Amino acid sequence: MKSFKSFFVAAALVAGAASYTPALAAGGDTPKPERLSWSFAGPLGAFDRGQLQRGFKVYREVCASCHSINRVAFRNLAEPGGPQFSESQIKALAAEYKIKDVDDKGEIIERDGRPADRFPKLFPNTDAAAAVHGVAPPDLSVMAKARSYSRGFPLFVLDALPGMAYQEHGVDYLAALLTGYTNPDDLNWNKYFPGNSIKMAKPISDGQVEYTDGTPATEAQYAKDVAAFLMWTAEPKLEERKRTGFNVMVFLFIFAGLLYFTKKRVWANAH
Repeated sequence: MKSFKSFFVAAALVAGAASYTPALAAGGDTPKPERLSWSFAGPLGAFDRGQLQRGFKVYREVCASCHSINRVAFRNLAEPGGPQFSESQIKALAAEYKIKDVDDKGEIIERDGRPADRFPKLFPNTDAAAAVHGVAPPDLSVMAKARSYSRGFPLFVLDALPGMAYQEHGVDYLAALLTGYTNPDDLNWNKYFPGNSIKMAKPISDGQVEYTDGTPATEAQYAKDVAAFLMWTAEPKLEERKRTGFNVMVFLFIFAGLLYFTKKRVWANAH
């Protein structure tokens, strides 16, 4: 029994060390991003619809010229848990894009986008992207999870412990990166990027994107909104998963209580 416990303790330590490897590999002297407050953090957190819509606006007007979100379909923006644009807005948005397709004769054509289509890739391959930008800009669909510091732990554990919740770490890094251009003499210097030299020049500044809901049009607000939107693209079922997890925990709690009282009733007269 003792060796059995030792095995699981060792396994837990190894898993914990492995999950924090990305943080160590990110750069020894690179400052840690500030922990921000997010509506979707914690076991019962949910996305702010207004923030997701603002984040999408920042993505389209700033990020979309270099970065794709090819894992996201237009219709996803209308689904529960997301920005929840209207059906007419989704159709109009999709029609703004040209999608390469194959017609009935097997010939390649270009047509207007449909709600079922995914956001198209900006370049046919990484070589073409690198030829334009010097390095291929990454797709941002799952970037909030890819930059997470606490990978390796079960999702229900991370949701229950806000101090370790992986979804916070990913968006904290993205928001910090976008506001980490603190050297006015070098637009590619970023204090949160390993080595401090990043190929992406400073992308946003105050007043660059117009908000119509009265939200301050500041660099910090842009960064937080688009980071939250990218958290949604990486975890579109986050709210559904949390609801399911909560219901399961309630069921298990009730089930455990029933088992306890059943056991007491069955063994009440046993000596």
